[in-house]
Amino acid sequence: MIIPARYGATRLPGKPLREIAGRPLILRVHERACASGAERVIVATDDARVARVVEEAGGEVVMTASTHASGTDRIAETIERVGLKDDAIIVNLQGDEPCMPPDLVAAVAHALEARPDWGMATAARRMAGAEAFRNPHQVKVVCDADGQALYFSRAPIPWPRDPGATPDFLGHVGLYAYTAGFVRAFTAWGPCALERREGLEQLRALDHGARIGVVVTDADPGPGVDTEEDLDYANRVWRSL
Repeated sequence: MIIPARYGATRLPGKPLREIAGRPLILRVHERACASGAERVIVATDDARVARVVEEAGGEVVMTASTHASGTDRIAETIERVGLKDDAIIVNLQGDEPCMPPDLVAAVAHALEARPDWGMATAARRMAGAEAFRNPHQVKVVCDADGQALYFSRAPIPWPRDPGATPDFLGHVGLYAYTAGFVRAFTAWGPCALERREGLEQLRALDHGARIGVVVTDADPGPGVDTEEDLDYANRVWRSL
């Protein structure tokens, strides 16, 4: 498992070292990763302060460039630095997800292992309610009968034809599993038009015909941390775990 962690977040500078229930955010994410049963957990960061905190806690760190546009690009550099073989399965647990259920992390990895025809595996949560359905920050995914993603969007999909219906939908959970070989191909493709339009990196895989398997869950992945409000909420959630 690789946890990409960038220090200079625009909306919450120094985010990996902000505290969640008395410990740095990056260590809380690292705890979630270790609890999933992963054979190896690496924090990929661009900052010596983050590296020091992780290493002092006994974790493994790979230093990466500060110029990466996405966590996947940071993971791609880590793959090369560590020398992972193409068939190695990697879970991308983002460094701002301190409440991600370890069982869900493991389920996504196992799903990809069971379906080598998939390029990637990810997760989605069963949801309902008009507010979340219309919220562009809540990414939606529509799947086919085999559990593969047809499309991801910030727009409300699938749109209910009955105007009186309560929208029920799959809310995408930003957790990914893929092989090292797939990451190498993915980064070589470069961003596509749909990806740029929606701001959703996973659309690059669909644009190139890759299959994305979706593990559907009722579990709450908890809040991702992007703002001070998210940080306060994550502190409340963590203390209730």
